Amino acid sequence: MKKLIIAGANGFLARYLTRYFTERGWVVVGLARHRDGMGPQCRYVHWDGASLGDWADEIDGADVLVNLAGRSVNCRYNKANKRAIIDSRVNSTRVIGEAIANCAQPPELWINSSTATIYRHAEDRPQSDSGEIGQGFSVEVAKAWEEAFFSAHVPGRVRKLAIRTSMVLADEPGTVYRYLYQLARFGLGGKVGSGRQMVSWIHIHDFCRAIDWLIEHDEISGPVNVTSPDPLCNAELMRRFRRHSGTAIGLPATKWMAEIGAFLLRTETELILKSRWVVPTRLLEHGFVFKHPEMEPWNWQK
Repeated sequence: MKKLIIAGANGFLARYLTRYFTERGWVVVGLARHRDGMGPQCRYVHWDGASLGDWADEIDGADVLVNLAGRSVNCRYNKANKRAIIDSRVNSTRVIGEAIANCAQPPELWINSSTATIYRHAEDRPQSDSGEIGQGFSVEVAKAWEEAFFSAHVPGRVRKLAIRTSMVLADEPGTVYRYLYQLARFGLGGKVGSGRQMVSWIHIHDFCRAIDWLIEHDEISGPVNVTSPDPLCNAELMRRFRRHSGTAIGLPATKWMAEIGAFLLRTETELILKSRWVVPTRLLEHGFVFKHPEMEPWNWQK
């Protein structure tokens, strides 16, 4: 049986990956600070995300390691939160690299999370896997994250993939999908700001399938955009969620209204106002076929 290690195993992406791979006969081991939120099929192993410990023994002999660890960016970007966001990503990546370097039998593949936010605010043209790097705090986080990953001294036979993932949509409580649906349902699903900012996204099932596909395609390494081929502008995205909720009218929100709302919700407007026009060029060029290539939330099954 193949063995998959998931670091940061109690987020919703990890739960779906756990289910996906255990259904295909894999053993899944989850590294996390606590059990809360982990999939029932995942064997829990404690780690602190910053220092070597007994957890590192699980990596020796594993087939694949996927690192999803990182503090949520859905918060205000004050000094303490910024430090926590960066440290949680860089430190976990660094210590995983140390663990792999000490393995007698290191995993064949190390997949590390990154983010599609690494690219610039783009309303003029899409950004491929070699797109133009942007500026600002979120971009600096992504750059530091990838630097820690690609500079990690591990055996040369360990293939490295940095997945620059867009917004992942799954119909379950607490996700962006459910938040957008509720906004539309209560008549608040209009455009935000100009509505021209692009939104890149991927269905959770295609996210899992892409990880599986990347495992099998050992000719691919480096950064890979994991996102659907159908990015939408914010206005069109909200129109489709209004259709999904059966609500004809959606009140728009100006930029200043979004600023007030973000302050009250203790988050940042960048999450909704930055234009992320990102496309999966490498996935498509190598033959990956999406099951959900278009945004059709009314047709998606949980």
